[in-house]
Amino acid sequence: MNTSEGNKSIKKLHSRNRHLAPYNFEKLCAIYPVLRQYIIPNHKTDEPTINFSDRNAVKALNKALLKTYYDIDYWELPADNLCPPIPGRADYIHYVADLLAESRDGVIPRGKDVKVLDVGVGANCIYPIVGNYEYDWNFVGAELDYLSHKNASEIVRKNARLRNKVDIRLQYNPSNIFTNIIKQGEKFDVSICNPPFFSSNKEVMEQTMRKLKNLGNKSDQKPVQNFGGNNSELWCRGGERVFISNMIKESVKYKHQVKWFTTLVSKKDNLRPLKILLERVKAREVKIINMEQGNKVTRLLVWRF
Repeated sequence: MNTSEGNKSIKKLHSRNRHLAPYNFEKLCAIYPVLRQYIIPNHKTDEPTINFSDRNAVKALNKALLKTYYDIDYWELPADNLCPPIPGRADYIHYVADLLAESRDGVIPRGKDVKVLDVGVGANCIYPIVGNYEYDWNFVGAELDYLSHKNASEIVRKNARLRNKVDIRLQYNPSNIFTNIIKQGEKFDVSICNPPFFSSNKEVMEQTMRKLKNLGNKSDQKPVQNFGGNNSELWCRGGERVFISNMIKESVKYKHQVKWFTTLVSKKDNLRPLKILLERVKAREVKIINMEQGNKVTRLLVWRF
């Protein structure tokens, strides 16, 4: 098994990310006028911004970004579902594109022949939206939560560019990840996943309070999450380490149907036991790719058989 760790020096978004520059609020408001009501001056620079602790403001910003940069006219979310930061999600897609290019002399594969499995697509359907627009890839989105599955399906149905290119499938068994989703004989170039990070709802709320404090909100206020997220999106028993461990074990069964398996790993301490598990299941190659966005570091764990 070969193991490599790369991209340590990157301290900003991927070079192909459309959101490298600061948000152009004038342009965004011109295309999605609803955003204008949420614009406020930055208290340090007086430049326009939004209150990132206000979920409605974050949602309006996302709608503006999706309409402006990704040709998405309809994008709604249930009140308690995750409202993702789009630049960071886009980074994952671009690093996956680099991964797929490695075996093609550095040329990124594009078009409908590239098939991606998004494990836990969520109500927001954000990875298929970005991946289809940037590279014209086809996606299967797997989702355990029925309402999230229904919402993602509605986003696909109401955006012409996604129809016939994104297939949202319901996972009926919470013990399964790939089983019931990958059909017999079906092939994928890569699977992606943003796993549940926390191990309990209590841990979710503690993190939310820290976020609110960092955003300048009073620590005694009711902890409303600015990016939202329901239970299945945010936590599972054992947290991300157990979830990814189960994914690794199940990936063995589908090693001939998925070329590359990938997942985000938020906690650095989880990498070592996960790599040991990958050795145990005889993964042929393992990579750890660091994605650095300002002070935040997110890791991609990548393996194949």
